[in-house]
Amino acid sequence: MSAVFSASTPPAAPWRKVLRWVGDLPPAYAALLILLLLAAVMRPQLISAMLLPLIARQAAPLGLAVIGQSLVMRARSIDLSSGGVIVAVAYLLTSGYFPMSSSAAAGLCVLFGLVVGLLNGALIVGTRASSMIVTLAMSMILTGCVVALSQFRAPGDAPEFLVELVRQRVYGWPVSVLLWLVALVPAVLLLRSTVFGRTLDAVGSNPQAAALSGLPHLRVVFAVHVISALISVACGFILVGFVGKGSITLGQDLALNSLAAAILGGVTFGRSKGGMAGPAVAAFMLTFLFNFLTSLGLGEPGRLMLQGAIIAVAALAYSLKNR
Repeated sequence: MSAVFSASTPPAAPWRKVLRWVGDLPPAYAALLILLLLAAVMRPQLISAMLLPLIARQAAPLGLAVIGQSLVMRARSIDLSSGGVIVAVAYLLTSGYFPMSSSAAAGLCVLFGLVVGLLNGALIVGTRASSMIVTLAMSMILTGCVVALSQFRAPGDAPEFLVELVRQRVYGWPVSVLLWLVALVPAVLLLRSTVFGRTLDAVGSNPQAAALSGLPHLRVVFAVHVISALISVACGFILVGFVGKGSITLGQDLALNSLAAAILGGVTFGRSKGGMAGPAVAAFMLTFLFNFLTSLGLGEPGRLMLQGAIIAVAALAYSLKNR
């Protein structure tokens, strides 16, 4: 009788499947849709064909940073050193402290980011220290060094090739946005089509089981911190080119914003519902939100308070989801 009942039970209605699918989406999608609808009513110029590419250009550094942050979080770690890396990169590029060409300075920045990533990974993996403490300390040390050096030689103008690169457009879209989208492709392939991606999923799901299975879980954690540091260098290049000069405060909020964007994009420590698309949408959503609030006349204090509230909500959402 139960078999007859099961056979005669109608399948779930299509609209229920759609609702279930929508409910499983990261919160960044719904937030972006609401923002676009509000902007269409209150500030329609923000969604014009002229301003949307500019907002996307502003979102590119955060979009790149959240790629690295997402990889690190999937390995049950965290990286808060991006702000210090960006400040150091900006100083190396603009201070003229080292007499060398712009291309050589860019190469030095890449080498510097590699060293920072290696140090972060070695300290976290080798000593089993907290990734939050290690990377936050690294950011503070780098920022302090730049502040001390800037008293003798202040940051100057950005290299011309970076300024021109950021200004370039391809079919109306800034090159920085295209670089962001291009960076998403290898990240997606890395997660879906490589042994490294499968190992990263295993480590994120259960580090102890991955270790007992003989998987190189420590090397995976080490590798994602190196990748994240190199991505921070790329963020520094774009920010310096966008601003046009160096600054000891450049990119200071990028670490926390990337953390919020990763969580709002569906990435939690060890798991990811949004893949790489969710964090990318969240990065654009946060940038669009800041522009929308600025257009409404909300000043810097209000923006900072809202930024903190968003991070708190993102952390609360992560906690409730785990519960």
